[in-house]
Amino acid sequence: MSLLESVVVMGAVALVAARWLPRRARRPVAFGAGAVVATSGPALVWVSVRWQMVPVLAGATLLLPFAVMAELRARGGRPQRRTRWWVALPASLVCLCLIAVGPVAAWALPVPAFPALSGRFAVGTSVVQWTDTGRPEGATPDKDDRRTVVVQVWYPARDPSADERRAAYLGRTGHEAGIVSEALADYVGMPGFMLDGLPRARTHAVAGAPVADGNERFPVVLFSPGLGGVRTQNSAWAEELASHGYVVAALDHPYDSAAVVLADGRTVRTEVTATGDADRDEEKAVQWTEVRAADLSFVHTQLDRVARGEIPGPVGGRMDTGRVAATGHSLGGAAALQAARQDARFDAVIDLDGFPHDPAPTRFPQPVLALTQDTGRDIDPDYLPRLTRVLGLSGSTSYRLAVPGSAHLTFTDAPLFLPPVESIVGSRGRTDGPRITAAASLAFLDATLRGRPGDLVTVLGTLGELGVYVPRGGT
Repeated sequence: MSLLESVVVMGAVALVAARWLPRRARRPVAFGAGAVVATSGPALVWVSVRWQMVPVLAGATLLLPFAVMAELRARGGRPQRRTRWWVALPASLVCLCLIAVGPVAAWALPVPAFPALSGRFAVGTSVVQWTDTGRPEGATPDKDDRRTVVVQVWYPARDPSADERRAAYLGRTGHEAGIVSEALADYVGMPGFMLDGLPRARTHAVAGAPVADGNERFPVVLFSPGLGGVRTQNSAWAEELASHGYVVAALDHPYDSAAVVLADGRTVRTEVTATGDADRDEEKAVQWTEVRAADLSFVHTQLDRVARGEIPGPVGGRMDTGRVAATGHSLGGAAALQAARQDARFDAVIDLDGFPHDPAPTRFPQPVLALTQDTGRDIDPDYLPRLTRVLGLSGSTSYRLAVPGSAHLTFTDAPLFLPPVESIVGSRGRTDGPRITAAASLAFLDATLRGRPGDLVTVLGTLGELGVYVPRGGT
């Protein structure tokens, strides 16, 4: 909770307590708490109150006249009329329960606080939009419509000045962040107001910050989010990689991502829905994966052009597009695997708990790191056999890391702002999931894109249950 929210809660609790204090303490506590609530409550409403604070304000509003008016009567020499204890006690308990809802709800659905970065670089971010003029948009009937993607780039930057404002979490503007937040809530069947902490969040990156000094060229990591996910869903992971000298480019996939706000102000909502029929949904998943894989290859091409100075874009010639990894979460992980098999320009793959959807996978040269949720969970029985088959097709040593205590959303930012329910975000706590995801990714990328020496098996083995897949399918 913010400082102002904490002050309102403490003032409301003090109003409850005032009724049960000894006479000498009752009056100053009632007046002091009343003054705190009467000033901080309207201030909180003025700066935009979060829904979690509404029960607190309701409880305080109910209490304020009873707590203060009784003491004012006594101070004026009139007989003090105190509610009998057997009426006051349940009333106090009801108000206390209302007040308690605020901190509990704020703890369950907080404004996300992003983990501190461990790399030597500050982080900048920028958003671009590109249209693939050679590829029709299959989600619309307009034959002239062409596939457009929105890409957010995180990159090593100069240290920001103290007055440079950190970038918003879900969008370039507060308006965009609000649209995306409501769309995400709607996608998972929650009322939009329940995720109102997301548009308030600030990341570590600074929008438009100058690229880090020096001549070093940075390897590139492309990222595709999960089904219905958005480009920012792994911001903690992306910023951590950027702080260690990587350029991370994450995609919004229009008509798939929950909401994509285009440069002209239009909002494209998802048209991806499950039918409940396993065979039909698998057919759809194959189609969506193909579109996403093509998006990843297109963005690779655009970043190549930026690096050569052919088109404007963030980071420019400081990107090393000769060292590129395709990565993704869930359906995005499946797309990363397929993109690498179809496009030899990708040098490595990271699949964050993604079920492969290529119906006829073939051999491919790139190494793969697959992070999977705890294998003790009730997961699709076809998942691990199919993933193992794909890893066995790699021409390089590949790895599958099962992270104990993890769930499907452990590998995203979700633990930072969703309730800590084990079936949803695992049992790793608020920041352990993003930390492990970034640590495993960095170890793998340093070995495969930078060729840094080190015992990758030992490093990954400290993070979970590790399976190693050598070429020709051996383990």
